[in-house]
Amino acid sequence: MELNSLKDAFDRVSKKQKLSYSKTQEVMDQIVQKIEKAINEMQSGTLDYKSVLAELKKKLHEIAPLSQLEGTQKELNIALSKYPKALEKVLNSDISKAYRNIEFDSHTVNQIIASHFYRQGLFEVGDCFVNEAGDAEAVAPMRSLFQELYQILESMKSRNLEPALKWAAANSDKLKENGSDLQLRLHHLQFVKILQKGSRDEALKYARTNFVSFAGNHMAEIQKLMGCLLYSDRLHESPYAHLLSPTNWDIVAEELTRQFCNLLGQSYESPLSVTIAAGVQGLPPLLKFMTVMAGKKQEWQSMKQLPVPVELDKEFQFHSIFVCPVSKEQSTDDNPPMLMSCGHVLCKQSINKMSKNGSKSFKCPYCPTDIDAAQCRQLNF
Repeated sequence: MELNSLKDAFDRVSKKQKLSYSKTQEVMDQIVQKIEKAINEMQSGTLDYKSVLAELKKKLHEIAPLSQLEGTQKELNIALSKYPKALEKVLNSDISKAYRNIEFDSHTVNQIIASHFYRQGLFEVGDCFVNEAGDAEAVAPMRSLFQELYQILESMKSRNLEPALKWAAANSDKLKENGSDLQLRLHHLQFVKILQKGSRDEALKYARTNFVSFAGNHMAEIQKLMGCLLYSDRLHESPYAHLLSPTNWDIVAEELTRQFCNLLGQSYESPLSVTIAAGVQGLPPLLKFMTVMAGKKQEWQSMKQLPVPVELDKEFQFHSIFVCPVSKEQSTDDNPPMLMSCGHVLCKQSINKMSKNGSKSFKCPYCPTDIDAAQCRQLNF
């Protein structure tokens, strides 16, 4: 990716800056040391001022700070001068070349943007946006749900688990269907919180009340928590000290957010964030392609799929794709993958071409089986 080259250029500047800073600090320490030594000699009264200052001048001349700093500063200036060129090369400000005239469902786009604000807890900003967009009624239910999530997470930040436990209890059946142990993990945090206060009897009572229903599938974890009771007054010095880590709260908060969004039918990551992040990765190769195809913009507008391969990171790959081993083209709605009787798969257009539009059988390119095009079945990934 072109952004990697930009990161490399930035790293080079950062490295040169650190070297220059280190060298400057070293030289300054030498100068300060000599000056402090001269001051001490003058204050002692054993030497006259003129001889001390003359010796100081000689020492500073030997240090030659400008000569020492010249090399590293020059390297830093060279790296800095190259960095703006790298920025101009990669971050083309005119992205309209890669724009396609596609009709958007403005209502859906407005919902995605409003949802992003509400996910971040920016309810006033979200309300302002939907009011100006005229979609306030459509996103009102979503706002109230995300406000509930935000309030739960804010309570967890202040180590109040009551709202989270109440929500998990109300949705326990759905959480079990998703295979989530969120409810137990919340009780786990509450148990440790009680025990941390030194209330062993209260912690034991809490465990008897809330852990019984989880014993069938989580006995090992519950037994570990019971072991904590032996160290109620010195839990931070016990083998279970890791249970006090604030990271445990962050992990549970993340799982709660994930499950909350899942039950809403929403993705854990903001669709707007994912779209922008994927676009940042995909934009450079498209801009490069359009620079080459500058005189054929109409052709780009009419294409049904991307004209160049755009490699995105795995977190942006949500759907399986099929590339025909014969034509080397990616399948589409008009050219879907077809399963042949031998178990191998080709795209429909390749099968039509090899069978002369179904008028004759043909041999599979990967095995000696004779294939009848009429017996091929469409695959859906």
